[in-house]
Amino acid sequence: MPTADVSVRVAWTQDAAGIAAVQLRAWQQRYAAMLPLLMAERGLDPETHTVAWGESLSRPPEARHRALVALERNRVVGFALTGPATDPDADPAVDGALGEFTVDPAETRQGHGSRLLQAAVDTLVADGFTRVTCWVDSTDDAARTFLTSAGWEADGASRELADEAGAGTVKQVRLHAAIG
Repeated sequence: MPTADVSVRVAWTQDAAGIAAVQLRAWQQRYAAMLPLLMAERGLDPETHTVAWGESLSRPPEARHRALVALERNRVVGFALTGPATDPDADPAVDGALGEFTVDPAETRQGHGSRLLQAAVDTLVADGFTRVTCWVDSTDDAARTFLTSAGWEADGASRELADEAGAGTVKQVRLHAAIG
């Protein structure tokens, strides 16, 4: 019986290397100017990053924290993290968060993001959440357009993240959607 060429499922510990590789390629595209310094100061290399992902996947903070992977055959092409929202104005009983949503830059516009987003929302609904939020870099027009085309809206919240060395900052806006 033929199998699907593309799918989304809950991530396994064995997916750590694929997730780390996708994340590093996405970071290279998003944060090209800051990434070399961040990698040097944190000692971050693909192997260390893979080990960190393996530990994270094997020990989530609680049952409602999930990692999902988008696959092309058996190759990780994207991932999403879901769980309770942690923002000060959130109610973690009903507000979920899309903690990270990343598709390999070389794999965009092939339907992986749509499948991954739908699976993430379905997972959040199954966990009892009725609203979901996601922080998006203010300069990431592609991610913002993708999410707003799926019914998400900006809710007026913003934040600025800075690395410890002062190499740079990232401004983000928060999007939200009613689910369930």
